[in-house]
Amino acid sequence: MKLIHGLSQMPMLAGSVVTDGMFDGVHLGHQRVLRQVVNEAENLNLPSVLLTYWPHPRHILLHSPDKLKILTSLEEKAELVAKQGIDYMVVIAFNAEFSHITHEKFVKEILSEGLQTRKIIIGYDHRFGQNRLGDVAYMREAGAKYHFEIMEIGKQEIEDIAISSTKIRYSLQNYLLESASQFLGRYYSISGTVVQGDQRGRTIGYPTANLAISDPNKLIPADGVYATFAYVDGTRFGSMTNIGFRPTVDGLHHKLETHLFDTDAELYGKELKIEFVLPIRKEKKFSGLNELKSQLALDESESRELLGRGESRG
Repeated sequence: MKLIHGLSQMPMLAGSVVTDGMFDGVHLGHQRVLRQVVNEAENLNLPSVLLTYWPHPRHILLHSPDKLKILTSLEEKAELVAKQGIDYMVVIAFNAEFSHITHEKFVKEILSEGLQTRKIIIGYDHRFGQNRLGDVAYMREAGAKYHFEIMEIGKQEIEDIAISSTKIRYSLQNYLLESASQFLGRYYSISGTVVQGDQRGRTIGYPTANLAISDPNKLIPADGVYATFAYVDGTRFGSMTNIGFRPTVDGLHHKLETHLFDTDAELYGKELKIEFVLPIRKEKKFSGLNELKSQLALDESESRELLGRGESRG
């Protein structure tokens, strides 16, 4: 798949099959739509295109990124979309100027001239352009003018997609990781760079990799301890991850830190990907380091057992 930033970087196509939207999370519902785009493109012998936007429109239109945390960074989304067989993922910079593009201009300059669309797959209630004045009825009129077909995704599937996204966010914020994994078709993951911490974990036999998360708008699961898989330099390790304020030793700074099993590799500065498999417990304040160390031993034992069960999923 080719990742294209802006239509100016898009090669001239003889035609394409297109869908558009955020596709945040690229969950199983999104994947069905993307496979449909790929199948239609193959039938017509044309390239398949996902037209998407960055940052999330709500971050611009609502002026508050805290209102919606994203499930996938742009890099994560591109990797997941590529796995569905899409040929081009075209990213439009969503800013105040773009938010004022009319629906007529959107169809003419982006769909027709920019992507040479011959077929577009959109939801039954699709709205686009300034003030959301564009709809499926207008798209059909424009399709007749610019020579492209419309394929509608039915009401039930669109509602299922929206419900899935809502349930994934709810599940991650309420320790329901199995539910999130079922909707995603994989474990939820977070990536970032390992940065220097206070190294207190080393003193009790549980050194941790402190993660500086790549995208500040990424949704972080609820505070607590989780059985996780950690990927570094292409190698997967069993691990357990703590999210929270560490009330026993700190209580001031919110952190995501991971203890990798069966390795003493130096991780500072490396990129780390964490997959969240199952929750172990909520965050708790202990009487001191000795009690904390005893609990970490129990957490490790439970994490290893749960990860052993989850080896075949991912």
